[in-house]
Amino acid sequence: MPAHASFGADGAETVVARPGIPGRHAVADTVLRRSRPTDFRSVLGQFPSGVTVITALDGQEPVGFTCQAFTSLSLDPPMISFAVSRSSGTRPRIVAAGRFCINILAFDQRGLCARFAAADIDRFQGVDWRPAPGGSPVLDGAVAWIDCEVAAEYPAGDHTIVLGAVKELACQREAAPLVYHRGQYASCYPVPGSAAASSSSLPRVS
Repeated sequence: MPAHASFGADGAETVVARPGIPGRHAVADTVLRRSRPTDFRSVLGQFPSGVTVITALDGQEPVGFTCQAFTSLSLDPPMISFAVSRSSGTRPRIVAAGRFCINILAFDQRGLCARFAAADIDRFQGVDWRPAPGGSPVLDGAVAWIDCEVAAEYPAGDHTIVLGAVKELACQREAAPLVYHRGQYASCYPVPGSAAASSSSLPRVS
């Protein structure tokens, strides 16, 4: 059985190594104390994610930020969600606008990813975009865009979860997506011999 971890009330983590598999060298029981944020990021960093830029219009001014914590949420009705730090200055402006656009970045848009994650700059300077049906910016070169209305927001620890009701969406480019994994950009390629599964063939939880 592999090692497992648990978090104590003080936020520290206890890691206990279990005996080895029969026929192999047994692993002596050890207890390691680690800081919770470091291990949390290390473990969750094993899960690769796509990268998006979430945009809106605050009056006539375009606003936006880079976001990895984005996911599809519901098919009927179509909904998505994203999570953003409670300290974000852009989130309140997007929520107040009532409408926003998810831009799914392509593999060659690392520059846009970094730009929309930077602070104290005009993030849209030199960036080509056009309005989505709801007015929010669609970034040139993005793989796809999803135009949404703000449906709700909920506090979640040090983040806020925003739900979006999907109004319009489209793919605008055939390109591999930008992927982030273990603290760095990664490549995404089809697995040889695998066929794209139709939605009807995917397992569902009832």
